[in-house]
Amino acid sequence: MGARTAVAKPRPRGRPKAKLLLSPTERAELERLTRRRTSAQAIALRARIVLACADGLTNLEVAERMGTSHVTVGKWRSRFVDRRLDGLFDEPRPGAPRTITDEQVEAVVVKTLEERPKDGATHWSTRSMAKATGMSQTAIVNIWHAFSLQPHRTESFKLSTDPLFIEKVRDIVGLYLDPPERAVVLCVDEKSQIQALNRAQPILPLAPGTPERRSHDYVRHGTTSLFAALDTASGLVIDSLHRRHRSVEFRKFLDRIDAEVPGSLDVHLVLDNYSTHKTPAVKRWLVRHPRFHLHFTPTGSSWLNLVERWFAELTNKKIRRGAHRSVPELNRDIRAWIKAWNEDPRPYVWVKTADEILESLARYCQRISNSGH
Repeated sequence: MGARTAVAKPRPRGRPKAKLLLSPTERAELERLTRRRTSAQAIALRARIVLACADGLTNLEVAERMGTSHVTVGKWRSRFVDRRLDGLFDEPRPGAPRTITDEQVEAVVVKTLEERPKDGATHWSTRSMAKATGMSQTAIVNIWHAFSLQPHRTESFKLSTDPLFIEKVRDIVGLYLDPPERAVVLCVDEKSQIQALNRAQPILPLAPGTPERRSHDYVRHGTTSLFAALDTASGLVIDSLHRRHRSVEFRKFLDRIDAEVPGSLDVHLVLDNYSTHKTPAVKRWLVRHPRFHLHFTPTGSSWLNLVERWFAELTNKKIRRGAHRSVPELNRDIRAWIKAWNEDPRPYVWVKTADEILESLARYCQRISNSGH
């Protein structure tokens, strides 16, 4: 008899499983999970695994198609069979038992808001609060973070008591958002007493790993005062430097503005309530120049004057870190910076309406009144 030829039987691709049947609702939900952009990738993969299993594929075939292990496929097939769609989502882990009670959390919050440390400090630190409550510093950090408490921080504020506050806000914001035709709106103010300071020792330059360094002590070489008018539309600045900032200097600055602004345009000046802006000499000048219109900011509301924002930029980028051995040297530096600014002016864009500002202030006043202040 001839030798028998052995015929190799095909190796089964994984252990056969019972057919996984899906209801129309389950299939639609699984397909949605695979397509939804906000689905976690893990959830989307589990949904694709169940759909492939429902198409009759074995665990090995599904694993090869999905690029995962057959153990993972078996896990999510079993979870779905046992718990259906709920089985695709991870169960919350028990974790460590909670050691801080709601009463302890409340006590920390109340103590932070209503008490001060017994050592006379002005505010709590995480260490002092932990010592006072017998809790860990980490626990205090977590509680403060959860309730947005920051005892180490403080901010300045001033609420205007001007009886015409609302009317003045509407007037000035209206100029910014809807300026009059054939007119220019200028924000005017003085930056007085700018000191010409020279450091007692040479400034050490910036180096890798080392910031620029300046000695803490300095020598004063006099002061100067800057008058500035910021054009809200173009960002251009009209400037004038003087030794003093009296009504005389302010009237001279008005002459400068009058000469620089074309005579065919009205001039609306936004300025504060400083006494030099209201002297008889200034009033007489305004009578002789009827195209000038003054708009005073409410008392204690310099934030409404856009030139203050420009002054802050001048201070941060030129004055604060400068060193000057004389007032003329300081004046030259300021003029050079203003010239560079005017070559590439950047107007500030006012975006909030008067109603939005007033509503925001009303909400803040309501908050501080509810807190007992």
